Amino acid sequence: MPSEAVLTRKALVTRERLMNGALVCLLILVPLWAHLNDEPYYLGLATQVVILALAGVGLNLALGTGGMISFGHAAFFGLGGYVAGVAAYHAFDGTPFLSLGIEIPGTNSLPVIWLLSIAVAGVVALVIGCMSLRTTGVYFIMITLAFAQMIYYLAVSLPTYGGEDGLPIYLRNELPFFDSSDPLVFFGLSLTFLLCALLLVHRLTGSRFGAALQVARMNETRLATVGIPPFPIRLTGFVVSGMITGLAGALYADLNGFVGPSMLAWQRSGEIMIFVILGGVGRLFGPVVGAAVFVLLETWLGEQTHHWQFFLGLILLAVVLFARGGVMGLIAGRARHV
Repeated sequence: MPSEAVLTRKALVTRERLMNGALVCLLILVPLWAHLNDEPYYLGLATQVVILALAGVGLNLALGTGGMISFGHAAFFGLGGYVAGVAAYHAFDGTPFLSLGIEIPGTNSLPVIWLLSIAVAGVVALVIGCMSLRTTGVYFIMITLAFAQMIYYLAVSLPTYGGEDGLPIYLRNELPFFDSSDPLVFFGLSLTFLLCALLLVHRLTGSRFGAALQVARMNETRLATVGIPPFPIRLTGFVVSGMITGLAGALYADLNGFVGPSMLAWQRSGEIMIFVILGGVGRLFGPVVGAAVFVLLETWLGEQTHHWQFFLGLILLAVVLFARGGVMGLIAGRARHV
């Protein structure tokens, strides 16, 4: 017969799955309610939650599964945004993006922009990962932060693309067969990407690759003794993490019709990490809960006081001290990756 510990774990897994299902229902029903009741503000808020949650899902793969405390994920988020902004800028201006023998024009095609955002973020994550993953601990944190700041100052120094002022997206990006300018349609697209990313992370963490990544987090030497080199495993996880976050950045830029250096700033990396910590590090839907809590608190506290960051910090401190599994852990128990 199953032991009491096994039965308890099964109960926790079931409870967390029910929580995950309830969250998906809320993500669908709340925007529908906002649309039917002509509440565009709440629909925009829901879209923002979904996109920021997508960025958190990317970081959660690196941080929660791989143990890589990256303070540079704003680089991937901002790069995704700048791909969307720069592509639309050249499409609107009619100038080529590059003229190296073959002119590369701008585009406002969303599928092209999404693929480019994923590819650019993946290449940059590969470069950063190759250098930073040769270190551990605080050195890894500082190197990822340093790379993100380098890209931030690069964006500030490009007057063609707005420099410090940022770059408005005057030309609405388009998707065949869909009206991407419709807020409900854009929300549906963003939610689809979030659910696909959650499914991808779930399959990865449940695979042999995911098991190897978790062992690399706990004990690299043990992983190496069974013939699996830790470096390529961690690098792959880091690159996939950066690609998901880059896609979130492209969606965020298109949502706001604007991209600026603030998307690349270290504060943005901190915000994405807060989503993961608030919701629960390593939990599949943790970033979704964390992003929702963060956005709602930011909105509500911002209406009450100009010092809302102080109170948000107190809440985060309370979660770290008294709810080690985040909000999801507080509600659903200690089972993870379900």
